[in-house]
Amino acid sequence: MTKINNTLTDFGFTQKSFVIMGVLNITPDSFSDGGEYTKLDCAMNMAKKMIQDGASIIDIGGESTRPGAEEVSAEEEKKRVLPVIKEIRKFSDVAISIDTTKAVVAEEALLSGANIINDISGTTFDPEMIDLIRRFKPPTIIMHTSARPKEMQSNTNYENIIQDITDFLKTQFEKLVEAGLSPSDIIIDPGIGFGKTYEQNIEILKKLSCFKSITNNILLGVSRKSLFKTMLEADVKDRLAGTIATNLFAFQQGIKYFRVHDVLENVHALKTINLLATKKETT
Repeated sequence: MTKINNTLTDFGFTQKSFVIMGVLNITPDSFSDGGEYTKLDCAMNMAKKMIQDGASIIDIGGESTRPGAEEVSAEEEKKRVLPVIKEIRKFSDVAISIDTTKAVVAEEALLSGANIINDISGTTFDPEMIDLIRRFKPPTIIMHTSARPKEMQSNTNYENIIQDITDFLKTQFEKLVEAGLSPSDIIIDPGIGFGKTYEQNIEILKKLSCFKSITNNILLGVSRKSLFKTMLEADVKDRLAGTIATNLFAFQQGIKYFRVHDVLENVHALKTINLLATKKETT
């Protein structure tokens, strides 16, 4: 089965025009799908569907990171995610990312079959995370947030939001390189909705290409987020169109990684724009 030390190149991601990460929340309180996949059979059905629909990565999380969310213990988080990772590994070699800020959870997840760490804190919440990455060297996603989920929407003051996010991600990126991780195995995420106002989120989306000064490996996670409530007056289940439109806009800026709940629809949309945007000489 898949090894811990697979690189993004090993998974073939460097050759892809885009990479879809399917969201699988094993939580009772996530903003979009909380409680839907806490039972193992339900989680497996969704994982199989996302793989069939074209997800290249399954992102598994055991702690809600919605604004205002309460933290859960590492033991509870492991109890939620480890059985799911192990069960997926029985039938698939798909890349699995563990969505956690806790090093102890990440380590157990890697040993159970996960390949990628997705840390919404950019490794800042747990001082042990950098050491874990130094030992395992897994591809790692570092995201910008202003604070922990419970307080982050009270921390939205920036001197220059694009520059502040860039500085944060560049600093954390360099720490991972110093820990021995290849720059090609680091993905950055500007953190839409994490300690940002609606206006700030829009500014970030319009200037995503600015973050290429750090790396071309950029992840965007806007799926079903509350910015579409403000933008479109749309409830959670009615935000697919806004999600797809935003992802297509980001793709045109050179963004490659997309974290989504609705895999098939996003795959079809991105395949279409990629085909139409590809210039071929006619004879």
